[in-house]
Amino acid sequence: MTDFTTFIDKLKISFQAPLPGQLAHARMASETRLKFKMPSPNERTRESAVLILFYPYKNQIFMPLILRPPYDGVHGGQMAFPGGRAEKEDESLIRTAMREAQEEIGVRLTDIKVIGQLTKLYIPPSNFYVQPVVGYMNFKPDFYPDAREVDKVFEVTLEEMSNPIIIGRKMLDVKGVEVDTPFYDIQNNTVWGATAMMISELLEVINN
Repeated sequence: MTDFTTFIDKLKISFQAPLPGQLAHARMASETRLKFKMPSPNERTRESAVLILFYPYKNQIFMPLILRPPYDGVHGGQMAFPGGRAEKEDESLIRTAMREAQEEIGVRLTDIKVIGQLTKLYIPPSNFYVQPVVGYMNFKPDFYPDAREVDKVFEVTLEEMSNPIIIGRKMLDVKGVEVDTPFYDIQNNTVWGATAMMISELLEVINN
């Protein structure tokens, strides 16, 4: 627990420095995103948030990733952090992230302590403007995934996430379009796109 406490204390300090933002995002952005001018948020853009949640277990630091069920939407069947769109009753995007995590994977928002926020990331295909929120719990939570929103919860160690050997590059078929993109191979799952870009910034903040 001491190691986890030390990690959280250092991470709080790291969040006081300027965020690496787009430079960190670019390391895990697809070739399409880098080569072409991406559209910007517009009047129809939906605000949303995801939660990056750290917790200790067996002398290691973990975080959950979820696998979305296959569906016809833009992000069907993809790996992601728990999260979703802001609702009118949410007083902030921090609240959105915590509420969505509670709804999707069953963690109690009253058990979560927020450390900081990463750089917002616009996702043109879904027209979402996503705020990554970083928080922690002092114990391993029990997960109760909502079957409508979550196919499976993957518990990933920070050590695994930080290992450069899991970074690769390949062509992905995204609804009939070939996309050349870097990715993280996490427990035999391809983590790419916005989630990979968030992880890239997160790791840079941690390493600071």
